[in-house]
Amino acid sequence: MSVADPIESSLDIPPLVRATGTVALPGSKSISNRILLLSALSTGATRVRGLLDADDIDRMLDALAALGVRIDRETARREFVVHGTGGVFPVGHAKLFLGNAGTAFRPLTAVLALARGHYELDGVPRMHERPIGDLVDALRALGADIRYLARDGFPPLAIGPGPASGVSSSGRVTVRGDVSSQFLSALLMALPMLTARSERDLRVDIAGELISKPYVAITVALMERFGVAIEHEDWRAFRVPAGRRYASPGSIDVEGDASTASYFLAAGAVGGGPVRVTGVGRRSIQGDVAFADALAQMGAVVRSGNDWIEASAGDALRGIALDCTAIPDAAMTLAVVAVFARGPTALTGIGSWRVKETDRIAAMATELAKVGARVEAGTDCLTVHPPERLTPATIDTYDDHRMAMCFSLAALGGIAIRINDPGCVRKTFPGYFDAFRSIVQSSS
Repeated sequence: MSVADPIESSLDIPPLVRATGTVALPGSKSISNRILLLSALSTGATRVRGLLDADDIDRMLDALAALGVRIDRETARREFVVHGTGGVFPVGHAKLFLGNAGTAFRPLTAVLALARGHYELDGVPRMHERPIGDLVDALRALGADIRYLARDGFPPLAIGPGPASGVSSSGRVTVRGDVSSQFLSALLMALPMLTARSERDLRVDIAGELISKPYVAITVALMERFGVAIEHEDWRAFRVPAGRRYASPGSIDVEGDASTASYFLAAGAVGGGPVRVTGVGRRSIQGDVAFADALAQMGAVVRSGNDWIEASAGDALRGIALDCTAIPDAAMTLAVVAVFARGPTALTGIGSWRVKETDRIAAMATELAKVGARVEAGTDCLTVHPPERLTPATIDTYDDHRMAMCFSLAALGGIAIRINDPGCVRKTFPGYFDAFRSIVQSSS
């Protein structure tokens, strides 16, 4: 199997017959960018180990550097030392380009809106289509000065000096939870900039159903590591305590990425296995480890330890019905695994796919049809009816890293797959195709 080069327009994967081996996972994207931002907002220096090496993380690193945050990099060991600013960025005027990195754009919007400078935040054209209005509304209710530079409700943004005082007289703010959990995570990470100089707590109420709760759980767990403990009332309301400031934990390790683990675990379930991933295990703070439970429900054999998970083929895979609200990213992998199952697989609670790197519901429906599946797509659901025989196909990836990684698995059906724009995996895992090649065997 050839290896994707950033300048290659396509990658051909030959028919594959087996998958077995071990993969050391790269760091979690969600954890990496949260840790970088919390380190920058803290007092003291934080040594960060295992940071993901990918485009989204580079966008956060570039932005923090542009804001005057000192970051020392020890290249050989992929360790960084972030010198905290105590919540006051040295650079008060900056234009930041954040690509298509939602885990950088949303949190930086919230943090800079509560800071004391003038900033502009921009990204690629797709970022201009990803909604941010609900976060902006919540920040404006707290006194933030934010202007849309093009279409209302969407980037790019101009941000003025944040509120001069602490918590508002009401002591509460509301944010929608049913579009993207990143809005709530961004708000929670930023709010200690207000509550640290206040004598009263601040309550965050959730309007609508909160989706992707495990990602909010990551945010809360990491904030506690940096000295700010958040309480919540059954995920309907959150309390940010008064008078608490972020403080460096000294050093912190980034877990392996549980969403990335899904591709290799799926390969083990479809391609015989066993395939083991290391760097994430049963003690993970990432909700996407629940993907392994979904594989087991489909008939795969799954084992795990504190720092590893392993999947093998068991009984013939069977279709399932699953609410994927808690695992939206890993659910994409299930959609491809579904073509190997007996009977249909119905995935619900995936409405957030519509506002990701691409409209993932539409993209998945189109590309699954190419390999022979019959697909029913709804506003927040997808049902995959597997074909009797898979069809070789050329897969378009829509500048979406997860489309490229998911559909590499289709070759385990003994068919040739061409992945267009394989370099899009740079967003989270530049070495994905090398790692995938290391565990698969072709028919030749």
